Amino acid sequence: MHTRAPVVVGRDEEVRVLQQVLADAEARRGRAVFLVGEPGIGKTRLARFAAAGAFDRGMRVLRGRGSTIGPIVPFRPLAEALMSLLRAGDGPDLRELGPYRSALGRLVPEWGVEEQRQVPSVVVLAEAVLRLLAVVGRDRPCLLVLEDLHDADAETMAVVDYLVDNLDQVPAALLVTTRADPGPTLDVVRLAAQREAGVLLELGRLDESQVRRMVALCLEVDDRRVPDEVVERVWADSAGNPFVVEEILHGLVNGNLLARGPGGWQVLGELRIGVPSALVRSIAHRTDRLGPQGRELLSAAAVLGHRFPLSVLRVVVGMDDRTMLSHLHAGVAAQLVTPDEPVPDWYAFRHPMTAEALLAQLPPPHRAELARRTADAVRQLHPDLPGEWCALVASLRLDAGQTAEAGALLAEAGRRALADGAAGSAVRLLDHAHRLLASGVDVSVRAEVLDSLLPALAEAGQFERAFALVDAVAELSAAGLDRGRRADLHARLAMVANTAGRWTDAIAHVGTARTLLGADADDEREARLDALAAYTTMHLDEPNRIEATEFLARRAVDAAERVPLPEVGCEAWQLLGVLARERDLGEAAECFGRARALAEEHGLTIPRVHSVVRQASLAWLADGSPAELVEAREEALRVGAINLAYNVDCILGLDMVLHGHYGEAADRLARIAADTRRLQLKHLTLYVLMAQATAAAHQGRRAEVDAAIEAFDRVGGVGSQERPLCFGLARAFCALLEEDRAAAGQDLARAMAHEAETPTVYHLSGRHGMRLLLGALSGELDLDGYHAVTRSAAAGMRWNRVFARFALAVLLGRAGREAEAARAVREAREAASSFPLARNLGLRLVAEGAVADGWGEPVAWLRTAEEYFHQAGHAAVASACRGLLRQVGASVPQRRTGTDRVPRVLRALGVTVREFEVLELLAGRLGNKAIATRLHISPRTVEKHVASLITKTSQRDREALSCFAASLGPADRPW
Repeated sequence: MHTRAPVVVGRDEEVRVLQQVLADAEARRGRAVFLVGEPGIGKTRLARFAAAGAFDRGMRVLRGRGSTIGPIVPFRPLAEALMSLLRAGDGPDLRELGPYRSALGRLVPEWGVEEQRQVPSVVVLAEAVLRLLAVVGRDRPCLLVLEDLHDADAETMAVVDYLVDNLDQVPAALLVTTRADPGPTLDVVRLAAQREAGVLLELGRLDESQVRRMVALCLEVDDRRVPDEVVERVWADSAGNPFVVEEILHGLVNGNLLARGPGGWQVLGELRIGVPSALVRSIAHRTDRLGPQGRELLSAAAVLGHRFPLSVLRVVVGMDDRTMLSHLHAGVAAQLVTPDEPVPDWYAFRHPMTAEALLAQLPPPHRAELARRTADAVRQLHPDLPGEWCALVASLRLDAGQTAEAGALLAEAGRRALADGAAGSAVRLLDHAHRLLASGVDVSVRAEVLDSLLPALAEAGQFERAFALVDAVAELSAAGLDRGRRADLHARLAMVANTAGRWTDAIAHVGTARTLLGADADDEREARLDALAAYTTMHLDEPNRIEATEFLARRAVDAAERVPLPEVGCEAWQLLGVLARERDLGEAAECFGRARALAEEHGLTIPRVHSVVRQASLAWLADGSPAELVEAREEALRVGAINLAYNVDCILGLDMVLHGHYGEAADRLARIAADTRRLQLKHLTLYVLMAQATAAAHQGRRAEVDAAIEAFDRVGGVGSQERPLCFGLARAFCALLEEDRAAAGQDLARAMAHEAETPTVYHLSGRHGMRLLLGALSGELDLDGYHAVTRSAAAGMRWNRVFARFALAVLLGRAGREAEAARAVREAREAASSFPLARNLGLRLVAEGAVADGWGEPVAWLRTAEEYFHQAGHAAVASACRGLLRQVGASVPQRRTGTDRVPRVLRALGVTVREFEVLELLAGRLGNKAIATRLHISPRTVEKHVASLITKTSQRDREALSCFAASLGPADRPW
């Protein structure tokens, strides 16, 4: 007889789906499958079937299980699965993963890099796993099997959720097994199935005919040769659970209630056996046959969990190796345990229910004693409790009734999880520790737990729970916690409030901490409080916020130098650099340099790279060259600072837009947008959308501009620092390309209003550039006003400098200082040498002032600009240049080629290019004077064109003609 059914019974549809998923993975159409059901229903059996099918296809199989010993261990199933690549000895070339290799070092230490000091976000880690599967599957498609995820940590499930949504282009399949217990894992599974990102297979119990088939396979006979009373008894007592079917059948045979005779299998006596007592009795019967030592050995193993290491068991039961292995081999023969082959020196129970049944037989005192001895054994073998041992011993101490020791270990496990970036797991562990140590423990120990729990809650986004712990801080105060530790806890609360954007609350907690410390505060606490207060103050809506922020940052720098606290010093110097950037680029560069030097002196890799990126960004703003940014990006990638590298990518995308490389910019920004959305980097997604809006605006594509800004607002851009740029760098330029000066002015005004509402570190939204030029042309700005604005270092940033120098030229020309005005134009053109749109738009606008005030070389400037805008397809600006040339009596180039802009249906009616330009403006219900101003022709000429259009298009009047113009959609327009 077989102790287990040799084939899968009653799962034909599930088998078909699994085979199809494997075939899809071979075709680079990765999919996820979720096997869900009660314990013993056959999830592991199907997972083994899928793994065998994958092996048969030549696929690579990676397998990992959820934590089965003690509290949840972050990322355990993923780490176990990926480490199988190391054991196979034919792993991928990790160089292909680029910066994502270092992120995987969080799961497989051997894959980390020395410079990696920053813990990557869970989303970045998930992307790294996805890319690894793509690399691994390039030669051999792979199957990733993650079993028993019903108790998995939140971080593992976040990675699973991410993989499920992004497997479609990867040669890999994902198979997840989990119990049907309500909880976060089942929520992830069901939601993924609802959005059709994965296939949900809910395994039901077998019916009576399927139970008969399973029994027949185990007994190695035809279905009809199975005694009916056996089928009825097994069917009734197992309720169709395959594992229980096998256990009952095994018990019947071993108990001599069912025996093979000359005529086949025969029932001997009355079949009386119950469920779940059937399972317990079956396992008890088999363990009894192992003898007292064997039973004690497996009982100790069950205390450890579904999987157990021999090294710990050896110490707990005090057996020599030969005796212990003898009992284990007997356990294997009895179908109770099996070697856990992927990991040497480890064994596992054949089914989790086996371990549970063994524990159910232990009297509580005996179980507590076993837990205590096991905890002592682990501590003896692993004094520092590395990895998952810390959480395991915490669980064992709790089972042993050693509450204080368990709480301390849970707190340590929580701190480790937080340091590893597993915020969800850290919250669960630390919260459990906080509850365990709520009374009867020294207040300083409780304060340490709270000190770790607060940042964990903030990291997990559970801000309200964190703020609710203010009462716990008050309780500790009443219990005699010293003032310094109370101040530290209020500083932690301030950090939580800062992260949540509750600036007023943050400042209040900083104030409380300062009051508690009084005049005797040490430099370390003062430095940290000042740095925290500086970042918070910068966001307060107060008139002196910049001055107050700078004062606090400088004080933090001084204190950090005395202690020393290099991390705090780096943060404060970088903040000072950001503040200085608007008033003095040299001072900003010096601050970033100080931060970099401090990081290099103390070996702070990530702060150093942040400083390098700050310096490169400053150089880009100052001279418009992206060279340093490219180098900074490479350095960020080298140390695995992926988010920082994407930050630089965004700036480089905008750089391409400003330099007129629109095709390259579109490709780069589209790639970055897809990555930042997938990685949930909201602040970078906003920057990309702003850059995409700017790219569309600088090409005169109004509909694309509006679409990008609408997407920007949907993502959460309202109130962001990038929002002023959407109006000052994007919409205003689009309006100028449409020759709509009034709309451009309105957009710039909106940009300034947004800047006033929200502090910003960006300075290209027009205040120091285009707004000066338009103000000079309209007469709203004089030389005194110009100098007041350009005292700011932001006016010297290269993009702003283009328009600021053009504005100065207009003002000087109006004042009759022609030589100085001409020199300002030369300086503007030199600054704009690599910005074609800025250069030619500036020439078009400054020529208008030169024509009005009679100075400079407006004809040459207009010819240059007209040629550029004609070639670029910006008809309105090109037409305005030609109109100004006619106004000064200069010859105007004939642009017959513009006929192809007129829709075919209108060309057939005889509509000319100029008439079509008038028709386009009629769509906006503009009057004759406004149209004449846009096209630089007389209102009388406009009137003639309108009359001609009414006749040619057979419209009854001007209103009907305007409606007709507005009805011409994008499909009717060849551009």
